[in-house]
Amino acid sequence: MLFPKSKKIFFFYLNLKLYFFSPNLESSKMGSKTVIIGVIPLISNPINLLNSEASLKYFLTQSIASINFLFAIILNLFLMKNFFMNNFISILINSSLLMKMGSAPFHMWFPNIMEGLSWLNCFILMTWQKISPMILLSYYFNMNFLMFIMIFNVIIGAIGGFNQSSLRKLMAFSSINNLGWMLSALLISENLWMTYFFLYSFFISIMCFLFYMLNIFYINQMFNFNINLPMKLAIMINFLSLGGLPPFLGFFPKWLIINFLILNKLYIISFFFIMMSLIMLIFYIRIIYSSFMFFSFKFKWFKIFIKNNFMIWINFFSFLSLLGMIFSTLFFYLNL
Repeated sequence: MLFPKSKKIFFFYLNLKLYFFSPNLESSKMGSKTVIIGVIPLISNPINLLNSEASLKYFLTQSIASINFLFAIILNLFLMKNFFMNNFISILINSSLLMKMGSAPFHMWFPNIMEGLSWLNCFILMTWQKISPMILLSYYFNMNFLMFIMIFNVIIGAIGGFNQSSLRKLMAFSSINNLGWMLSALLISENLWMTYFFLYSFFISIMCFLFYMLNIFYINQMFNFNINLPMKLAIMINFLSLGGLPPFLGFFPKWLIINFLILNKLYIISFFFIMMSLIMLIFYIRIIYSSFMFFSFKFKWFKIFIKNNFMIWINFFSFLSLLGMIFSTLFFYLNL
């Protein structure tokens, strides 16, 4: 079971829409607090001390970010100035929302908390918990500040993944890197952001499900376990698609973002985005290399049993990742 019966009620708190479509900041903050209350019981587990520590760290970090957010709102009401006319207040608001997402340079809590979570909680933290701050960020953003944060995110996400043996920390830095792409997509168009976020969540969900079924948390476990060939192919395809390699589906939204940046003569930002994506591909290839090229120990007493229905769906979704070139070609002809 993914959720115990005692915690199923907290999952419904994650579906609150008050945080997204609120007309004012005060009620949206109330919705964010309700979402945090719903996430903490999902993360905490009295059996695993790492989960309890991660839930406490997450609560403290989100509380500090919320305090900064409320302080910026009160300061703006006190000064009676517009958000878009006061750069200092807009930077304060953006910084608090970036801290809630785990964005660089406020990212130090994110990999540490990810290390103490299960794969299901990692998926929630990397995807669902980023929607609400991104929606609020689209209402009040400082363009110059966010452009600097975009470059910082892709650099920290790429460099921070070096010398990481933990898959959860590596996925955390991958999320930081993709957050830079999502911020650029948000500044370009909300539809482009929704497309990128949907595809990113799609790939992350497959990877977290595979690692959950295989009970894998470290890179060296990739060649210690009895993993069959279709499972290794699914891991390879989805990792390369997550890295944005051209034949795969993950290349399509990144190609749209790079195309827009080049058309608007933002060559420096596009250069950093492309180069850091190449570095991220090195991390993914390390995992693929570990699972394919090394000798796999065949333990007779250790078997991984996965239902055929799950394997059919995993292979089907992995096949969808190969359709990126078709989407890119259709988009090219539509532009013509």
